[in-house]
Amino acid sequence: MEFSTCPICNHTIQSHELQRHANEHFADDDYARDFEFAQEIAIISPNPPQITEDYFKCSPTSDNPESSSSRCESKLTASGGSNDEEKYASLVRLQKKETFYRVEGSLMTMLRKCLESKSGNSTSILSGHVDHFQSTESWDLGWGCGWRNIQMLSSHLLMQRQEAREILYGGSGFVPDIGSLQRWLELAWEKGFDIPGADEFDQKIYGKKNWIGTTECAALLRSFGLRARIVDFCSKDSESGYIDENVGKRNITQVHGPMDVFLSKGKLDLSYKISSGHESYKHSNVSSENVKGHHVLTEWVWNYFSGNNVSKSGDRRVTLSGKAPLYFQHDGHSRTIVGIQAKRQKNGMQQYNLLVFDPSGQTTALEKSLRANAGWQKLIKRGAHTLKKPQYQLCFIEPGIACGEELEELKTIHPIRQEF
Repeated sequence: MEFSTCPICNHTIQSHELQRHANEHFADDDYARDFEFAQEIAIISPNPPQITEDYFKCSPTSDNPESSSSRCESKLTASGGSNDEEKYASLVRLQKKETFYRVEGSLMTMLRKCLESKSGNSTSILSGHVDHFQSTESWDLGWGCGWRNIQMLSSHLLMQRQEAREILYGGSGFVPDIGSLQRWLELAWEKGFDIPGADEFDQKIYGKKNWIGTTECAALLRSFGLRARIVDFCSKDSESGYIDENVGKRNITQVHGPMDVFLSKGKLDLSYKISSGHESYKHSNVSSENVKGHHVLTEWVWNYFSGNNVSKSGDRRVTLSGKAPLYFQHDGHSRTIVGIQAKRQKNGMQQYNLLVFDPSGQTTALEKSLRANAGWQKLIKRGAHTLKKPQYQLCFIEPGIACGEELEELKTIHPIRQEF
């Protein structure tokens, strides 16, 4: 067993624990400096990664042969074969665990209790465990929301789905930081996942402040064998979000979805500001077409969370879904939908409120409001009337791990189009 000296406190620790130990010396406020320091440590890593002959051999981890086979093939695919084994092993070893404010007692547990305490005829459905990852002013505020939502999705998958925990990020069991996620996305591109998207970024994203969207989220997660799917919500007159299957890439006027449209413009939409969780919508003008579109979106979200594997909590007004949270994208920003609330109106129609975790919000503010059961609604609840954009996009994760021919098919992203 080899040991190294921490350059911060001079303590002697195991070499493989050096990065994690050093990271603990830094607070979130110094995230940018921490990021640079972690890279320096990686460069001077005392031992290059070694690939043993049986590193990628299959070893059954359950009584289900099919499940074991799927995990094995996914691990082999994640390594990228003989040409990328060293790169994969290096990334597994050098990736850095994200430092974030961990809420004691879980935000989702507190949210459930708050929803249960409210009187009325509302019904809510919640996803399981989800950690909140906020953008920091000193590092990624204004461009990192997509990466933060990937981290939120990952926190759920690692906690709730054992099959995902075994293959995500090399089986590390933790949520990587943004720099490490950027490396994983580059590796996914090299393996052929979402080639058109990779071309738009010139196959390089590490160290850059480019905005990303659902297609990048899907490509990254698919590279591990996860069945990440994308749904486009748009009007019939909107440009197609599908890939041109004949040429295997986007047409110039055809892109995947809202964030890709935003990126392809090459400029910032100054009419939009990053969400602060305190927006006012009293004077918004919502067309009848938008109202219809919002209903299509919210009803889809309700049907998604209320599908199979739903269990009652302590109160019949709140149910717990077996579904993963949703990556929720529109032009200029993205959030994570962790559940949905429905209230039956006098006319018999359902009034929906999306329950979201916003990366631009502060985790401490969420915790404080939920513990006090006061003010959390304006931070988490989003009614249909707040959905003012003409186009939205969701990324959701289906159960199971893909392998073989299905995994090859996942390299090409085919959005599901929902028109209104």
